[in-house]
Amino acid sequence: MTSDNRIGPPSFGSERDMLRAFLDYHRATLAMKCEGLTDEELRQQSMPPSTLSLLGLVRHMAEVERAWFRRVFEDNDAPMVWSDKIDFQAAYDASASTRDEAFAAWEAEVENSRRIEREAASLDGAGYQPRWGEEVSLRMVMVHVLLEYGRHNGHADLLREGVDGTVGA
Repeated sequence: MTSDNRIGPPSFGSERDMLRAFLDYHRATLAMKCEGLTDEELRQQSMPPSTLSLLGLVRHMAEVERAWFRRVFEDNDAPMVWSDKIDFQAAYDASASTRDEAFAAWEAEVENSRRIEREAASLDGAGYQPRWGEEVSLRMVMVHVLLEYGRHNGHADLLREGVDGTVGA
């Protein structure tokens, strides 16, 4: 069983406050889905042929945070976290790191993303998305990353249930 210490997003607020709160809520959801599990349990894969695991999701979201905040708004050439090239699939290889390594990388990228967002003058601030070869707004990036978390937290729900039967928010 996991404890739910997440802070729910507000029902009212500015667009920026809402986006920030929903992102943080989904970040906390991923952490909650992994709470109390060993490295072995976090590496447990879903059913074949999928190799998806909770640890792989944490690694993947570290890449997502870096690719969409650091690489867009600070350093277009920043290396990815888990691969020498832009290979989001490489992050899913949960055998390549421990819980401590994966969470340290993810938490560092989350903090960097939060700092970039806080320092931005507005949601309309533009950054350059190197994979797309075009400028994108902070608003678009926050929505995109929020959708990534929503999608992958759905995977995390199923993975956690498969590990120990825990279900819920």
